[in-house]
Amino acid sequence: KRPRTGKKSRLSVASPAPHSSSGRYKARRATGPAQNGTPVRRHRRRCSASPPPPARHLSRRAPPVPLLTGPDRGSRGGGNVRLSAVPAPSSLRWSWPRKAKSKFSVPVSAPRDYTMATAEDGVGDLPIYDLDPKFAGFKEHFSYRMKKYLDQKHSIEKHEGGLEEFSKGYLKFGINTENDATVYREWAPAAMDAQLIGDFNNWNGSGHRMTKDNYGVWSIRISHVNGKPAIPHNSKVKFRFHRGDGLWVDRVPAWIRYATFDASKFGAPYDGVHWDPPSGERYVFKHPRPRKPDAPRIYEAHVGMSGEKPEVSTYREFADNVLPRIKANNYNTVQLMAIMEHSYYASFGYHVTNFFAVSSRSGTPEDLKYLVDKAHSLGLRVLMDVVHSHASSNKTDGLNGYDVGQNTQESYFHTGERGYHKLWDSRLFNYANWEVLRFLLSNLRYWMDEFMFDGFRFDGVTSMLYNHHGINMSFAGSYKEYFGLDTDVDAVVYLMLANHLMHKLLPEATVVAEDVSGMPVLCRSVDEGGVGFDYRLAMAIPDRWIDYLKNKDDLEWSMSGIAHTLTNRRYTEKCIAYAESHDQSIVGDKTMAFLLMDKEMYTGMSDLQPASPTIDRGIALQKMIHFITMALGGDGYLNFMGNEFGHPEWIDFPREGNNWSYDKCRRQWSLADIDHLRYKYMNAFDQAMNALDDKFSFLSSSKQIVSDMNEEKKDYCI
Repeated sequence: KRPRTGKKSRLSVASPAPHSSSGRYKARRATGPAQNGTPVRRHRRRCSASPPPPARHLSRRAPPVPLLTGPDRGSRGGGNVRLSAVPAPSSLRWSWPRKAKSKFSVPVSAPRDYTMATAEDGVGDLPIYDLDPKFAGFKEHFSYRMKKYLDQKHSIEKHEGGLEEFSKGYLKFGINTENDATVYREWAPAAMDAQLIGDFNNWNGSGHRMTKDNYGVWSIRISHVNGKPAIPHNSKVKFRFHRGDGLWVDRVPAWIRYATFDASKFGAPYDGVHWDPPSGERYVFKHPRPRKPDAPRIYEAHVGMSGEKPEVSTYREFADNVLPRIKANNYNTVQLMAIMEHSYYASFGYHVTNFFAVSSRSGTPEDLKYLVDKAHSLGLRVLMDVVHSHASSNKTDGLNGYDVGQNTQESYFHTGERGYHKLWDSRLFNYANWEVLRFLLSNLRYWMDEFMFDGFRFDGVTSMLYNHHGINMSFAGSYKEYFGLDTDVDAVVYLMLANHLMHKLLPEATVVAEDVSGMPVLCRSVDEGGVGFDYRLAMAIPDRWIDYLKNKDDLEWSMSGIAHTLTNRRYTEKCIAYAESHDQSIVGDKTMAFLLMDKEMYTGMSDLQPASPTIDRGIALQKMIHFITMALGGDGYLNFMGNEFGHPEWIDFPREGNNWSYDKCRRQWSLADIDHLRYKYMNAFDQAMNALDDKFSFLSSSKQIVSDMNEEKKDYCI
């Protein structure tokens, strides 16, 4: 099973002894190097950790915390205001865990323009030092990475005209129309010779040789024929280059916008497809982006497995059949998985081969645009699950095929061990490389501009932040774990550039980090000295629930332990809370409903017969677990497709181990629709839960507290 490495920690400034949360397993089967076009599957296990000990009591004196004072600036939540911290008075006490939010801020100095002059003097006065006095002990680290960020940004401004221009790389690289010609550009400095081949020249590139500039960029200009492009829309193309050892290899263009394969042939390699439909066939967006909500209520979804039938569902089917369900359940945001092309379906979309290509299994780029526009028409924002933490090691179909043994400076990836993730069997980007920055930043802009996505959920951020990638690491809360030689500053700088760019292009963008380490200031703005994300996933919460469900009778559950896990986070940074996501739904694990009711879900869900104690208990706890997670766990909420009504089976993508079956790779919506089945009660509760936040905005409120709890009765007053 594909791991997410490292333990998770949600650290709070108010927490005297932060703990790492328990690890969990992840089922993602990656694509290894292709053998005759057939991907080699890799099975990975995730690092496991012990759960944090429950809080012994909550009536103890609170440790010193920053006290927020000053005028109310009208902002909700601690993460979206600039704060200064002063020591709390010794008289400050509280008895119960408070929701990690505040709407108050102290005045700060006027915003500063960090020019190169400040970069040169080490940027010694960052606003984050006012947030947490402990950061002062790591000024050397923060100054170094801020200076590196500013130097890189300044260099891009000097040589490329700024980040906004730099991020338009997809209009220069790949295949584009320029005046009366088709122009193709590809960065491949290690190639000795290169050709463009495809249907348009019967796969004979002798007449279409490319030229190389001083920066390793190959290009060719092909004039239009009778006013029409020489390379027709929807025709297959590949980049053929000479490796220098006497061999020629064919690769899918790195910037290709569509890639397909022959589904009738097992393990058939992908072909790049030139996607440039005539104006009459291009989808035109009709609806504006919805405004950014005060708190996102996110519905995580996988388009391919979203249909009732055991087959791959399409973007248009999802738009027409599933989006109305999401809207009816009062979510305001959809998060789409597996959009970027991945040659192995069972990788869940996390081993990307073609970063600019829409996954062809579910349709065309125009079909995806229809989906996003349909969501916007319903008032739903759309986030994309983006994978910039690593790339598939598949050479035939993916970016890894451009690595022919060259040095790091001439490759998308690091060389040697640093260039491979040993648990994921995937390639790791060299984030210091100029063309890698162009590629990744342009990738983000492409999805935002061309498909109108409203933001991103960044996958595998922990692997990016550290040179050890979180492997065999237990983050106990010491700041030395986050700010030192183990930190991959090049990756941090890339994320700072990316977040700065996205919020400049779309100020209302929502960008979420999947980080299991709990790195401080990950969700503070870049100009303050942070990394710039809006939210991080509160990944410790589902671990707590899974630990309790698997290892304790519900009468043994600790109310203070649950409250500690739900509120143990940095109050100045926003979190997305969730009880279960796709992680808990994958084969080998169990959904929350399955853990609670197991086999009785097949025999005891009919309302035509009395409910057993197991079913009554299971449905009640499923509701309460999700609701208290939503109420206390963060500044936003997330649910995975189908879990809202207790979908009874795990997800098992077609693979060799199940004889390539689609039977468990679907969603049985009819279970929630059939009136005499009890699934409807969980679905109705999910609707009501989201409607309650719509009415009272408790997710974005700064005034929620746990005012009472009872270990004997197992209840809270919130």
